[in-house]
Amino acid sequence: MAHSAVITGIGIVSAMGVGIEANWRALTDGSAPVVDTDRFAPYPVHPAPEIDWSEQIPKRGDQRQMEAWQRLGTYAAGLALDDAGIKGDEALTGTMDMIVAAAGGERDTAVDTMILAEAAAGRNDVGVLINETLTTELRPTLFLAQLSNLLAGNISIVHKVTGSSRTFMGEEGAAMSAVQTAVARIRAGQSTHALVGAAFNAEHPDMLLGYEMNGHLARGSFKPVTERTSGEGGGLVAGSGGVFLVIEDAGHAAARGAKVHATIGPVAVDAGDVEGTPARLERLVKETGIDEADMIVSASSGALARHAAEASFVAARWPERPVRTVANKSGHVREAQFPLAIAVAALSIAKGQPAAPLEDAETPASGAPEEIGVIALGHHMAEAMVRVATPEQAQ
Repeated sequence: MAHSAVITGIGIVSAMGVGIEANWRALTDGSAPVVDTDRFAPYPVHPAPEIDWSEQIPKRGDQRQMEAWQRLGTYAAGLALDDAGIKGDEALTGTMDMIVAAAGGERDTAVDTMILAEAAAGRNDVGVLINETLTTELRPTLFLAQLSNLLAGNISIVHKVTGSSRTFMGEEGAAMSAVQTAVARIRAGQSTHALVGAAFNAEHPDMLLGYEMNGHLARGSFKPVTERTSGEGGGLVAGSGGVFLVIEDAGHAAARGAKVHATIGPVAVDAGDVEGTPARLERLVKETGIDEADMIVSASSGALARHAAEASFVAARWPERPVRTVANKSGHVREAQFPLAIAVAALSIAKGQPAAPLEDAETPASGAPEEIGVIALGHHMAEAMVRVATPEQAQ
């Protein structure tokens, strides 16, 4: 591993705002989180901010054929390319690898409701009903908008990122593997620069339904992650957003005079049964070397059981270390959650300032952090860790 991986571009769209500065301000000014408790009651949601899509997706035709999650991701990807000084340079975008974590698209809830209403009215031939409805009610373009790799496709079309392209599926685990693959390829000399990230639209009934069917969603008034209890649902508050990172070989970045936010990697990822979680986390710590980190940035979803497992591990291993749980401000942005936590860590390094406590249970941190450990436990399974550090610590 003769190469170092560095983060040169960050693009964030979340409930905290659009772009690096708006999100960083929300992470440091002690402001209250942006939460909508009415539209999807009893489930609170962190909504997307107001966005002028044309700033990163100039053609209205491109905007129209994307669903909300694709627009969020394509916009965030454009922000990351801008930040890295790569956007519009087709010599760079044309050789850039892209690794995206994505799920399927949004269902047409009006059609679903129509089928359920007909079935409830007494039709026994539900199979025939479904086929009839599929052929008469769904627009053909809906199927294109459902494809997981269409986020990468739209980024290629809009931003001319036309090197290799990979799309991983599997919720948070997909994003963990996406970042792991990007960093590993760069460290191995197989890639010089990569765009990696994800997006999620929480403001759609079927997205919330998937979580609630497994009892994951928090209910009622919004509470910080550590104050959520089993009597108020499953602890997860979903959020809309998109996060992309430009990760480069340090030599490649230096040769083109790019600014570097932070070094990154390697990324350690694992998954397995509940009983084996502590042992897996111990192994990930050793693989990433985050024992000496100044603080921890957590990508916790807030889901009760998994957050408890993470909090217990962190408290036992690093009892004095400050922790920042980004879901307190962003909500859980599913595939984008791990990239978001990495982005927050990289910004803390670049700005020489830790994020402020994001809830009362978090302790203040002093001084400019030089190393930050990022830890992620998916809401159901998959775990990851990575070390983010100052550029001087590239290795």
